[in-house]
Amino acid sequence: MANVVVVGLLWGDEAKGKVVDFLAEDADYVVRYNGGNNAGHTVVVDDEVYKFHTVPVGVLHPNVTAVVADGVVLDPQVFTGELADLKNRGITADRIKISGNAHIILPYHRMLDGLEESSKGSGKIGTTGRGIGPCYADKMSRTGIRVCEFIDPERFRERLFSCIERKNALITKIYGGEPLNASAVYEEYSEYAKQIKPYVTDTAKLLFDASSQCANVVFEGAHASLLDIDHGTYPYVTSSHCVAGGACIGTGVGPTMIDRVIGVVKAYATRVGEGPFPTELNDEVGEAIRKSGNEYGTTTGRPRRCGWFDTVAIKYTAAVNGVSGVALTLLDVLDDMETVKLCTHYEIDGKKVRDFPTDVDVLARAVPVYEEMPGWKRDISEIKIFNDLPVEAKNYLARLAELIEAPICIVSVGKRRDQTIVLDREMLEM
Repeated sequence: MANVVVVGLLWGDEAKGKVVDFLAEDADYVVRYNGGNNAGHTVVVDDEVYKFHTVPVGVLHPNVTAVVADGVVLDPQVFTGELADLKNRGITADRIKISGNAHIILPYHRMLDGLEESSKGSGKIGTTGRGIGPCYADKMSRTGIRVCEFIDPERFRERLFSCIERKNALITKIYGGEPLNASAVYEEYSEYAKQIKPYVTDTAKLLFDASSQCANVVFEGAHASLLDIDHGTYPYVTSSHCVAGGACIGTGVGPTMIDRVIGVVKAYATRVGEGPFPTELNDEVGEAIRKSGNEYGTTTGRPRRCGWFDTVAIKYTAAVNGVSGVALTLLDVLDDMETVKLCTHYEIDGKKVRDFPTDVDVLARAVPVYEEMPGWKRDISEIKIFNDLPVEAKNYLARLAELIEAPICIVSVGKRRDQTIVLDREMLEM
């Protein structure tokens, strides 16, 4: 048995989808444990590109049961559309399971998300507008609607009409928006409920039994550690537990049942949305990285902010997650660089700092201090063995691992499954 958590180590978009897909080849279950359709995981199989938002990427493997667990917030409209698209492309959804305890995203969540963000003006967070935050807020205030209620027509109708009455008061009186028609919402979403109902089960029991029977489980984290509601750069965070510990909170699997944690991070840094970003490059180098890495959001299409690798931040998130090893992705994006840089520490108010400050006001004053290394100036995208990498690339990886105090177990040199170099196969064995 091996239960492995895959978690992002910066602000998301680290190519977690590819790493989960790679590990899923030997898995029995792939479990999405947090977030909603504000996440975007991309997998490339041969020339086929698959973009996932809520469905676990493990669905691409016929041997895998794909689980949407308790900690996820589910948009029925998006989810059923995603299932239909997969079926049209020949991917069966028969092995998908959904927790009855997951919460449902409804139209008023999306509406309030947009209204609240607009009202903040220059203080906006940079939300995707998908209704994720308002849905989690309802969950925490115990006014949300769960999947188990959603698939029961009478319970759903009663809960929905009560919720919309309260939300319409907020929408109209506070934000001046147009009220929702509860009957129209009920009619539309009841159709989604019929489609979703066959997939609903007790996923906590399913996963406990699977682990007890020595199944191989990959826990697919959404977003990343610095977007975690507790351990990220608050308030510029998402609304769920993105760190590895969230795999336990969001599934019901106990912490003693987790065997390994694989942290995923790019060979450089990116961020979407607002908030401090010490190594951000607002110059031609940053634009070159964005262009080479196609750094545009899978979910929003927004251009990502780009910068050099930040070892201060990654050392912090590697520790918070207790990573067993690191999967370093998109190394090939740096192929054309004459030199590459690593942020070794910050200077904050004249002091040298190697500990990451999660207080964003302090982080905003951080000035990165770089170590410069020679680039490799060659195409590495078809290299299959670590020893065949240019010496400059190997030196960069070695220095990076030293500074973040965590071993590198995977190096990705392209989007395809086969563009993956394994450094520590034992760590990845399921």
